[in-house]
Amino acid sequence: MVRAKRNLSLDRRRSSPVDKSSGLRSDQTVVLSATGSAKLYPDELRRVSFWDAENSRRLVLLSNNFLVPALAIPPIYRLRWQVELFFKWVKQHLRIKAFYGTSENAVKTQIWVAMTVYVRVAIVRKRLGWEASLYEILQILSVTLFEKMPILQAFERSSPRPILPPAANQLILFDF
Repeated sequence: MVRAKRNLSLDRRRSSPVDKSSGLRSDQTVVLSATGSAKLYPDELRRVSFWDAENSRRLVLLSNNFLVPALAIPPIYRLRWQVELFFKWVKQHLRIKAFYGTSENAVKTQIWVAMTVYVRVAIVRKRLGWEASLYEILQILSVTLFEKMPILQAFERSSPRPILPPAANQLILFDF
């Protein structure tokens, strides 16, 4: 489902009756009429025109779904944007650089693990009353991932002192 551009060339095949009090203006079956577009997508499309009273604008939507009622298409389009915003958030916060697998299960698993880590860090942040942002906490964790130190020491404001092994196991090069 997409919004139709103003200069889109369409040929109307048929129109269905609509209840204009619901906000619908038209429900039409159309085909693309521009030569290149018609060759690339020769199938029929559904053109639904809707008056959005909330934003005082007219939306013209194209869909290939003829099964749902015309009144259901504008809310589906709005929900589509919620999905887009979710994936924008995933890209910004979960730091998934690349997917390790290409199957649906591999992608879902990787997103699930990344979200679980993010939520767990958020819970720890809230319980311990840390003022650092989740981004800062995740950065500190990624830098100190393989260091042997208590986790709370990684978040101290002063520079952390390294935990030294007992002197008996340490070679002394200089005696100061």
